[in-house]
Amino acid sequence: MQDEKTLLAMCEEQEERLQFAHFSRADALELGLKLHENAKKQPVPVAIEITVNGLVVFRYFPDGALPDSELWLVRKRNSVALMEMSSLHFLAWLEQNGETLESRKLPPNEYAAGGGGFPIRVRGTGVIGSICVSGLPDHMEDHRLVVETLAEFLA
Repeated sequence: MQDEKTLLAMCEEQEERLQFAHFSRADALELGLKLHENAKKQPVPVAIEITVNGLVVFRYFPDGALPDSELWLVRKRNSVALMEMSSLHFLAWLEQNGETLESRKLPPNEYAAGGGGFPIRVRGTGVIGSICVSGLPDHMEDHRLVVETLAEFLA
């Protein structure tokens, strides 16, 4: 994996670039379906969740998705909500600061530091929710799926 400074810079750039002018529940549905279309191209089933203001507004577990993906979605969502950054950004931030979930008194069964959770940030407002995926063999692939789909969606 790349070093934490490179990873931190990449995440900061992505989070700055992939912001919304506005975001509605209808947008969540459209984005969730786009994520599902892109996820179908992956070698394994991918679970998807989108939240807005603490409410799950889109969630889909395709056939074959593992039940533990639900636990990972919650952990990723919690990390995004707490830190207002992607869960991968949180991992790089922890590493750069020489910390762990445990050293910050965050239970690992409730928070995840790794790819797959991304903030829904509305310009001029801030973080209003999260986009989370789980199921790919590598958490970096979870992150890539979200970022690539967001870039397409916002284009």
